[in-house]
Amino acid sequence: MRLGLIGSGYWARTIHGRSAAQHPQVELVGVWGRDAAKTAAAADELGTRAYPSTAALIADTDALTFAVPPDVQTHIALAAAKAGRHLLLEKPIAISVDDARRLEAAVEQAGLASIVFFTRRFVPETQAWLERLAALGGWECGRAEYASSIFVEGNPFGASPWRHEKGGLWDIGPHALAMLWPLLGEVTSVLAGGGVRDQVHLVLRHAGGASSTLSLSLSVPQSAVGTQVYVYGEHGRETAPSAPADTVAAHQAALDALIALAANPSAGHPCDVHFGARVVEVLAAAEASLADGRAVAIARS
Repeated sequence: MRLGLIGSGYWARTIHGRSAAQHPQVELVGVWGRDAAKTAAAADELGTRAYPSTAALIADTDALTFAVPPDVQTHIALAAAKAGRHLLLEKPIAISVDDARRLEAAVEQAGLASIVFFTRRFVPETQAWLERLAALGGWECGRAEYASSIFVEGNPFGASPWRHEKGGLWDIGPHALAMLWPLLGEVTSVLAGGGVRDQVHLVLRHAGGASSTLSLSLSVPQSAVGTQVYVYGEHGRETAPSAPADTVAAHQAALDALIALAANPSAGHPCDVHFGARVVEVLAAAEASLADGRAVAIARS
């Protein structure tokens, strides 16, 4: 697969770019970024070519992998989809429901493969845990706590303007949803409340009557950093495996999924653009709930 990299920052270089450069079934054709100097440096580091425009990179590739802010990603991905290119997207796929649905429709109409990089969903131990629990069934409640501390000196994500603006809800909320959704079902409503700094707590209702809670923050004290995901039901309580140590390997698994799906896009994938759009619907509803304090039903396309 001839792959282009969209983005030249830390995550683009160290995860997406390194993964693609090392993948035996991928040719990393080139990289485009918003900063020409950083793009040239990234291309040098990855042993590939710096492209002056997204149009030029799209023209030379079969697929693109994205590591740029969600509002930047959406518009480039729409152009790529219209050109018939497969997409490996970052989460969230957009920061508005309209944009998410627009991208979803473009991918569907063009018959393309799409994967959204919900990191833990591409870790073998996590996937095995989800498959085992889904086969058992009977899960009635769950909780996901993602407590991070990125707004500190030296953190590569701390200077990200969109993370400052949107907080943990939009940055790590998608990861939490991706872990609970397969076991509890689609989210039908959300009630949100805020806390210190960007802290947000969500109470979710799921189809079939299950419920869950999410606690999300990018700004907890460093001594309080931690992540835990669990569900419980008639088979007891089950805690998810810990977060992956090898994120490059997880991205390569996402590339494997994209390559396989490109051969048969109609097969779909649990972490495709359709699921990505559903996640954006939940995040937008949570934002609305934060604004006025009421439970918000999820509006479906």
